[in-house]
Amino acid sequence: MSTTRMHVELVDDLVERVTVRLLDPLVVLLQDDEVVEALRQRVRMDAEMWAVQLLGRDERLVNSAAARLLAALYPSDEVFDPPPAWWASPFGRVVLRRMGHPARERVTYAQAGAMLGITRQGVHDLLARGKLRPHPDGGVTTSSVRDRSVSRTSKGAENA
Repeated sequence: MSTTRMHVELVDDLVERVTVRLLDPLVVLLQDDEVVEALRQRVRMDAEMWAVQLLGRDERLVNSAAARLLAALYPSDEVFDPPPAWWASPFGRVVLRRMGHPARERVTYAQAGAMLGITRQGVHDLLARGKLRPHPDGGVTTSSVRDRSVSRTSKGAENA
């Protein structure tokens, strides 16, 4: 996937997530079309900046932008544990490639499969072939899932 396409998809995904999770509830409270439109425009501009940060080379900035977005979009006292489909979203894919799982050192086989877009059996096969690393306490290390995602993305870019 080209960098431009990845950027555009990420911006659109971030705009949608911020709109649904944060702006839409405010619309009910504010009931002011001008304020809401200004907020929508601001979110679009900021999503462009967030995408640049998330796709950039500065790891500190990547982690900071991702942490801020995750905290704002998914506030909770619980450990961040997204549903399997989240990992297939543009934001989920970027978080995986850049950070791994932001809150866990290990994940279950099912979670690793969701993160990589494969079945649990596929995770077993990758473990058996040494392409993923088991965690001593069970499951799979998130760092190996991240590494696998990065290597697949790199190979896909080379073949594109």
